[in-house]
Amino acid sequence: MASTIWVNKQALTQSQVHETALPLLGANAVRLLVESFSVTANNITYAVIGDQFGYWNFFPADGDFGVVPMWGHAKVLESNCPDIAVGERVYGYLPMGTHLDVLPGKVTAGGFTDMAAHRQPMSPIYNQYSRLAADPEHDPTKEAERMLFGPLFKTGFLIEAMLRREGWFGAENLIITSASSKTAMGLASVAKDLSPSIKRIGLTSKGNVGFVAETGFYDEVMAYDDISALSQIASVCVDFAGNSQLLRKIHEKLANHLTYSCLVGATHVDARGPNSAGAGGGEMPGPKPILFFAPDHAVATIQELGPKGFGEAVGRSWKSFLTAADGVVDIEMRAGLKAAETAFVETLQGRTDPKKGIIIQP
Repeated sequence: MASTIWVNKQALTQSQVHETALPLLGANAVRLLVESFSVTANNITYAVIGDQFGYWNFFPADGDFGVVPMWGHAKVLESNCPDIAVGERVYGYLPMGTHLDVLPGKVTAGGFTDMAAHRQPMSPIYNQYSRLAADPEHDPTKEAERMLFGPLFKTGFLIEAMLRREGWFGAENLIITSASSKTAMGLASVAKDLSPSIKRIGLTSKGNVGFVAETGFYDEVMAYDDISALSQIASVCVDFAGNSQLLRKIHEKLANHLTYSCLVGATHVDARGPNSAGAGGGEMPGPKPILFFAPDHAVATIQELGPKGFGEAVGRSWKSFLTAADGVVDIEMRAGLKAAETAFVETLQGRTDPKKGIIIQP
């Protein structure tokens, strides 16, 4: 039997464990047994904007339900593909469940792409699986960190690359909301290394100020209540919170000093409002917020650096981040899909301790 968590797409706190018999494995297909995955704010973003960007389409469910994608590790349980052996391990996009059938194509020693027809309309970034035996990013001692930080870190890397490519839009300050989030820390780490002249200001809840300051990724850490103290200096804002009222306060404080406003993710789901760019009454001062879609910027950055150069640049920044982030987050292993269901709702409702990184072993 295969078990999967089905989430109500219209009421994300409502979910159920769906069980089904494993079908006969298709020609050239591979059956993966899910070993582990992380639950982070990234998964919340996949669910919140699932219809807009097709995230519900990767692992289809029925009716009003959908399966939230997770990043994790899996083992080949069965294989009808001559190039993929039973027992080998992979890393990539997995369902919040126990099994996944894929149709490998473009197979190399380092990985393959799932060529299943229903996945082709979505970004190919999400359809690629790394084969751990020949994966240069794989470190058996850092598997938990890769699941927790890897996809989020790459988003942060791509945001910094975009801003640097645009000359930081003439800004001197980088303002980051939800500064305790893993993507925010990734962005701050890359900016610290590659754009040291830009001042990194992390905004977070009052209770998280100490934790965020201790990470060492920011030049200055401020509570949301202290936004009025922001300096009116040319700034870019990268908003990971998705809180329309918070974003409006930043825009109103900085107005024309805000040279670029970037929307990424949505960690404060209950405060998004009907229009994250303008909720709260009319148009905001300053630039119109622009939604950042990582796969599109990945293509642009790969074109700029070349595939080899891109891989090397990510690798350097990733190693630097892992060194800096060592000990910042305590890994918490949880067993079973019910634990995944609970962790998802905790994260959705903002009840997850930022000092903990949750790994599920279904």
